[in-house]
Amino acid sequence: MKHSSIIGFIFCAIYSLLAAFILVSSSNDGPFYDSIAYTECRAEPEKPLYNGGMLKGEEASGSGRDTLRSVGASYTPAYILHNLTQNTIYCFSIWVKIEAGSASTARVRAKLRSDNATLNCVGSVSAKQGCWSFLKGGFLLDSPSQLSILFFETTNDDGKTQLEVASASLQPFTQDQWKNNQDYFINTARKRAVTIHVAGENGESAEGAVVNVEQIAKDFPIGSAISKTILGNIPYQEWFVKRFDATVFENELKWYATEPHQGKLNYTFADQMMSFVRANRIIARGHNIFWEDPKYTPDWVRNLTGEDLRSAVNQRITSLMTRYRGEFVHWDVSNEMLHFDFYESRLGKNASYELFAAARELDSLATLFLNDFNVVETCSDERSTVDEYIARVRELERYDGGGMRMDGVGLEGHFTRPNVALMRANLDKLATLELPVWLTEIDISSTLDHRTQALYLEQVLREGFSHPSVNGIILWTALHPNGCYQMCLTDDKFINLPAGDVVDKKLLEWTTGEVKAKTDDHGTFSFLGFLGEYRVSIIYEGKTVNSSFSLSRDPETKHVRLRI
Repeated sequence: MKHSSIIGFIFCAIYSLLAAFILVSSSNDGPFYDSIAYTECRAEPEKPLYNGGMLKGEEASGSGRDTLRSVGASYTPAYILHNLTQNTIYCFSIWVKIEAGSASTARVRAKLRSDNATLNCVGSVSAKQGCWSFLKGGFLLDSPSQLSILFFETTNDDGKTQLEVASASLQPFTQDQWKNNQDYFINTARKRAVTIHVAGENGESAEGAVVNVEQIAKDFPIGSAISKTILGNIPYQEWFVKRFDATVFENELKWYATEPHQGKLNYTFADQMMSFVRANRIIARGHNIFWEDPKYTPDWVRNLTGEDLRSAVNQRITSLMTRYRGEFVHWDVSNEMLHFDFYESRLGKNASYELFAAARELDSLATLFLNDFNVVETCSDERSTVDEYIARVRELERYDGGGMRMDGVGLEGHFTRPNVALMRANLDKLATLELPVWLTEIDISSTLDHRTQALYLEQVLREGFSHPSVNGIILWTALHPNGCYQMCLTDDKFINLPAGDVVDKKLLEWTTGEVKAKTDDHGTFSFLGFLGEYRVSIIYEGKTVNSSFSLSRDPETKHVRLRI
């Protein structure tokens, strides 16, 4: 067999063998990550993930004793863990039920005490009496621990809420094993196999035809917020357009910006920014129509009540969405409604439903989102646990018997130190909604130095890109004269900071490089490419043909047939 035929055969087989190859590799080098998650209460617990992992055959202690202090404290139930290692990613899951005689519902938080640290939340779940709820999370330790205690706390912990637990699992992953699993998900969810067939005028196989393939657009948007500071700033515009195909206006669409005084609308900056977006073929998210936090609601709106407030709300949504109908691919309809309730507290419990219904009517093709923080960043925030988010989505979908079709899940992602096991576990749970998930405002806290920000940013980007339910990532990195909200990608001379270098590295890594090859004796050439739009040119016996094709998510090989 000729060399070109061998190459073609290998590439054709790559996709079909990829999963099997990585699964075999995983069996040799470590476990395969289990993405399964449950968000409905069940009559009986499922079997433990990973067959229990380190907790296989272990029963929760009925009177676990904290021996890390001279004065002990009793934890019930609890798991005593020995010899946890540094920088190992531990994935934890368990089924929880509230015993009869206790509160009917409670938020349950898993906590870890080790030799040197206490982790206040490594997973949480909204548990109920009479059925089993699934808690999924995980943790990483900075230093080894000879003795650790994994235990549970309820939000209404008055000592009377008793828990039953079952099917506990604790599975360790080395950093390399975790990366291998991420690469597997990237290869299967973000790429697709392609076979290009080239035939001559009479249908004969064109062996030796020169094939040039170039990716010209990506299926997975990665972008950054912008502000009015980009207007007229040519170096900033060039720096931005070179990298990003998606954006969001940081503040310029918010109600306090477009109507600071009642009846005096000002869309000047938003209009100019939209012109920049259009001119550079960038997709934009609409952020936001309403912000539930009263602190960011115009002063004059806060003073309205009853029908006056309702009228102002109707005028706001009509003005904004009519002006920009069809321009924004997404709208954050209700921002941070898990944490705040400005409109529902004043207009009634059905106010959120009415806002989404109005937005749907005004721009039926836009994707409508909830958007909130501390859903994947942590599980310590009781107002925005992953279960609370899911419950809110389902509540809107079921409202008054008919409900509202929800379109998307917005996760802000303002991280300090990422817990990648918890982030992935919460994304697994959100995936059960079967809705597009976007990471909408990603940054790393300014309390950290630039290099640490870059290190943690890379972790977050890899988790997002490698999770099949995530459809796009927006960075909250609009540049101002005095810096950025928390994290900048570049300095004021447009020289990359470490976080900017990480973004450039990932943009390059997650793009199919220019592919050059020759067809085999069957007139074919195959490769594995990232999803998106491609341009292909064929040169054969002095003739050239140009064409294009797109790769969308599909397990089948994409066949592109060209005649020259």
